[in-house]
Amino acid sequence: MNVEAKETMNVEAGQKIKFYQTGTLTVGNRLLDEDLRTVQASEERSNAITSGHRACQGCGEALGARYALDAAMRAANGKIIAVNATGCLEVFSTPYPETSWTLPWLHSLFGNAASVASGVAAALRRLGKADIRVVAQGGDGGTTDIGFACLSGMFERNDDVLYLCYDNQGYMNTGVQRSSATPPTARTATTPAVGTAPGNIFGTGKDVPRIAMAHGIPYVATASVADLHDLERKVTNAMQVRGARYIHILVPCPLGWGTVTNATIRVARLATESGLFPLFEAEHGEIVASSPIRRAVPVEDYLKIQSRFAHLFRPTRDDAHLAALQAIADKNIQRYNLLRNDHGNDARKEAA
Repeated sequence: MNVEAKETMNVEAGQKIKFYQTGTLTVGNRLLDEDLRTVQASEERSNAITSGHRACQGCGEALGARYALDAAMRAANGKIIAVNATGCLEVFSTPYPETSWTLPWLHSLFGNAASVASGVAAALRRLGKADIRVVAQGGDGGTTDIGFACLSGMFERNDDVLYLCYDNQGYMNTGVQRSSATPPTARTATTPAVGTAPGNIFGTGKDVPRIAMAHGIPYVATASVADLHDLERKVTNAMQVRGARYIHILVPCPLGWGTVTNATIRVARLATESGLFPLFEAEHGEIVASSPIRRAVPVEDYLKIQSRFAHLFRPTRDDAHLAALQAIADKNIQRYNLLRNDHGNDARKEAA
């Protein structure tokens, strides 16, 4: 069948969408109903981060930050201030004396973006300008490691800040070192693929979205650049809430992960479809929604296209570690009910 002839029905909007429409860029997406477009398809888009920055080709963080901040600006009617931790995003977007940001933007230290953002929010409240919203952002190093205490303090005080973590699973800006978000067995500069247990060891790291949930804050979500509509929706949802909010966004790094530059969306999608990076939302410590997987793919389909996991397949196949990674994905699928039909039932149980 001709691909352009295929159609799918959007249940909520009732619009028939041709597959070639959803695969195009801005102009093509304007063929869709307004509520189905991305923010980039609007002529009124803000372009919070413009072209001219120095991100690597295929950078997932540049893509994630653009869509997240543009969605936040739209939700706040343009009244927003961003606080940025030191890291890749700060370095490639603001090489002194240049900047790619078109909104009020502050550079904090590596580990105190959450605290600085909390102070900005308090100052705005004291000045009677609570309509100006505050967003803090940082990579996984500045969030899950160096800035962890400040982030927890922001959660505990329930400060009116949306914190965005762009997770590329390592300290990519300083040479691809391991962070507490680096997955088990992954090769980094500090977890080389040598020895009897090559790559990052099992049993380390932090599941920060679940830690954020344990604080009982109003809103927590995970998102991915593989689904930009979902990312925009979750940022928009977060901006409707007051208090501390946290969104953890998967942003693949071609350099650190060892993928080709045009595979960023593909590898991000496989992370979700395998169950290794579940997409969900939580309110006040309880999960309220998750994004189902249409067809679960084996974890090794995700691992094979990244050179940071090459040692699991050659010179000999490491079945034990592959099985352990698959078990992590299977646990996520069960915990977040990711394999289900349209009625919320577990599709595997029904098949049995």
